[in-house]
Amino acid sequence: MFTEIENAIARFSSWIWDWPLLLLLIGGGGFFLIYSRFTPFLYFKHAIDILRGKFDSKTEPGQLSHFQALSAALAATIGMGNISGVAIAIVMGGPGAIFWMWISALFGMATKFYTCTLAVMYRKEDADGKTYGGPMYVITNGLSKRWKPLAVFFALAGLVGTLPSFTANQLTQTMVDVLPFEFADMFLYRLAIGIVLAGLASLVIFGGINRVGEVASKLVPFMVVLYFVAVLSILFIQYAEIPSMFRLIFTDAFSGKAVAGGALGYLIKTGIKRAAFSNEAGVGTAPMMHSNAKTSIAVREGLVAMIGPAIDTLLVCTLTALAILSTGVWKEGSSNGISLTLEAFNAVLPYNLGSIILTVVLLVFGLSTLFSYAFYGTTCLGYLTKPKYGKYYNYFYILSIVVAAVVKLELTINIIDSAFALMAIPTVISGILLSKKVNTAAKAYFKTL
Repeated sequence: MFTEIENAIARFSSWIWDWPLLLLLIGGGGFFLIYSRFTPFLYFKHAIDILRGKFDSKTEPGQLSHFQALSAALAATIGMGNISGVAIAIVMGGPGAIFWMWISALFGMATKFYTCTLAVMYRKEDADGKTYGGPMYVITNGLSKRWKPLAVFFALAGLVGTLPSFTANQLTQTMVDVLPFEFADMFLYRLAIGIVLAGLASLVIFGGINRVGEVASKLVPFMVVLYFVAVLSILFIQYAEIPSMFRLIFTDAFSGKAVAGGALGYLIKTGIKRAAFSNEAGVGTAPMMHSNAKTSIAVREGLVAMIGPAIDTLLVCTLTALAILSTGVWKEGSSNGISLTLEAFNAVLPYNLGSIILTVVLLVFGLSTLFSYAFYGTTCLGYLTKPKYGKYYNYFYILSIVVAAVVKLELTINIIDSAFALMAIPTVISGILLSKKVNTAAKAYFKTL
């Protein structure tokens, strides 16, 4: 019976992620890009100034600084999707999948500008000054109450999509691959790792959004720099392979063989799907975090949110792809994403340094993702009930970390992909319907600069 359920989830994931949804994400991103006339991209430097705290004010409504909001959002997106997810994309779709991840990221930057601006516009604030936001509040407050079923649909899908299944599973796999221990009962070993991860996560997530933002603002810069240095070390050793790697990515993205064999569509779908899991543009998770930014000018947070896919996909995912492609392990490597990335690091770095460095990076990446995803789940439950009851989601979340540590990778990917797809539908639709509001606000704001 379990096999039947597993197969049913796999079929649903394949069906929901076919062309209609991909056209919604890419078409929606393309719409935002063209409708904005690329204007947000012209203010990228201004977005950096906002991120640096140039316009911060402690008297503004909200709970997180612009830097903390982006860090917490990036803590959720920069994780297993950037390391394991990229490896899976290359194994499933070939090197050309990376090109379509880049294209998706550019559209995603425009999508995040609109969806996160709207999240601040239509957020709610309680008597204690705590803010609540996300696509469900955008739909209810921005489109009217009759659209509430769509908001409820998002929140219900969010309860599943924000579960730590993929992250906990791949963190556990990392420990299994790296730690020099042998256990007769692998199930109990993975279960023990899951319990430890759940304990570490609980130390942060039960502290609420402020603790998540505080921890994320310290972890995110550290983990990006550490990973950047590690991959640059690999590329320095493999410098002769760099030109051929980029050539391979571009030629494989439009290869005649792929077109003739009917595989080009699958290649594009693979790249877009993994990019969606990596930067989450259009999925609706990031707006829940950015809605807590300390600002009364929604456009500012939209500009900050736009930086997310640039860091997440264009930088971190590209680094992972180059490390894997330069070593050639993807040609005959493991289909398990994290194991393949470990092979790439160990193939170049001596004295098992690859395993050590990647383990540290993955622990930081993975734990930071666990912290932020818990907040998304509490926000969804808070909308479906009352905000004060959202915290009870954390108990279910902690338990799911333990469960995810022992289930199959394929099952976790299909569950999260399915829920992400369902979350994207109300997010993009509401963003398009309310895009005129964003353009009006953006035009007025940019005039003041």
